[in-house]
Amino acid sequence: MPNQLYLTQIPMITLNRFFAFASIGLLLVSCSATHQLTMSAVDPAPVHIASDVQHIGIINRSLPAEGNSGIDTIDKILSAEGKNLDKDGAEAAIASVKSELQRLQRFDKVAVIKDIPEIKKGLGVLPASLSWDQVDKICKENDVDVLFSLAFYDTDTKASVKATEMDLPNPVGIKAKVPAVAITLRTQIQNGWRIYDPATKIILDEYSFNNNLVSSGSGINPMKAVKTIMNRKEKVVETSSHIGDYYAKRITPRSRRVKRDYFVKGTNNFEIAMRRAQTGKWNSAAELWEKEVSNPDGKIAGRACYNMAIINEINGDLNKALDWAQRSYSDYNIKEALSYVRILKYRMSQKRKLDKQLGK
Repeated sequence: MPNQLYLTQIPMITLNRFFAFASIGLLLVSCSATHQLTMSAVDPAPVHIASDVQHIGIINRSLPAEGNSGIDTIDKILSAEGKNLDKDGAEAAIASVKSELQRLQRFDKVAVIKDIPEIKKGLGVLPASLSWDQVDKICKENDVDVLFSLAFYDTDTKASVKATEMDLPNPVGIKAKVPAVAITLRTQIQNGWRIYDPATKIILDEYSFNNNLVSSGSGINPMKAVKTIMNRKEKVVETSSHIGDYYAKRITPRSRRVKRDYFVKGTNNFEIAMRRAQTGKWNSAAELWEKEVSNPDGKIAGRACYNMAIINEINGDLNKALDWAQRSYSDYNIKEALSYVRILKYRMSQKRKLDKQLGK
């Protein structure tokens, strides 16, 4: 009986603690001076290609040259699904770059340029850039203005093996556990890209990144285990296609969601404005915030100025947003406004880059 009494008391204590912590949590939420919102922001493209560029060429420098055949052979031994893994993956990346550039409908011509043996390399590192004489020659012979180059592409596969067991039917059809091995193949896809602009003699972009794939299987010996690993080559090709798609998008502006906090406490107007904002009536909420910017209480006036910065950012007027945020900090010492000033200045610099890219 004492044990039973002890066991029934523990849940009650735990439950009381739960309600205590839950109450504190609700109190903190209800007393929070701010709420959070998200809005869309557009960043300039990481890579800017001039608006007068109409013809794009794409080359593949990752194909192995004869001088690198030893390195290439080692790689093929590690790539358990065959000698064409690197070749097929690189070609998938190139094809995806072409497809995405065509989808943008910005260029009159997007062409994959083949059969240029003097530029091929086989090392899994970013090779030296092409000379501008080479770039000029390729561009003129193929009537292109800018050259995209897959500078290198390499799959590096590591295998790990451990002992395990598996069920196999014996001669009479009854399954029995037998010793086996489990093999895991970790494939790293390494790739690097460059974009050459012969008109300005500038390399517009130089970018390298890696992707990782993990495949596993089991069998009564390592070779049998490898054979159970299905579709690894297809996964490499699919991932390489995504790589090409991602890289091509580096020439386009990018939209993202950003988070902002705004004040909801101070006066009755803040409370009403909060409810209006929650229903999407932001400009209506701003009418109430604006009434408080001259409040004799500096803390309330500062919060109202801060919220006026928020509504102007929402409406796309970053200059006015910056003015209000600066006023919130300089005149009323609202600490949150100082970091917001820095955020707005960064957004304004990004917008200037974006406007330049868009020819505004």
